Amino acid sequence: MTDALLDANEPRQDPAPYFRAHVFVCCNRRPDGHRRGSCAARGSEGLRDYMKARAKELGVRDVRINQAGCLDRCEFGPALVIYPEGVWYSPKTREDVDAILQAHLVEGGRARHLMLTEKDVLPAKG
Repeated sequence: MTDALLDANEPRQDPAPYFRAHVFVCCNRRPDGHRRGSCAARGSEGLRDYMKARAKELGVRDVRINQAGCLDRCEFGPALVIYPEGVWYSPKTREDVDAILQAHLVEGGRARHLMLTEKDVLPAKG
């Protein structure tokens, strides 16, 4: 076994996370009229830019806010997900972004009224 492989019997010792939280904002753009729509067509790029600037203004540290390609929640977009928790949100306005920043990244809680949950899935195609 090489040093690069972990022994299954050894305790896992990952390095400390570089960021406390990582926000991925879907900025995928599909052609106009696409049946699923797209987050960029619903304003996600502007919301991402606002979120980055507002987080900096608020002094939110150890958090990275990034653009992502399609996160496959198109119909509920704009969509974003925050890791390591894996919590999904659908902000529509700057006020929604403010609520997410304050509740989730400043206070460590959740902006429940903006969360996508297990109920937010498309019906199976028959």
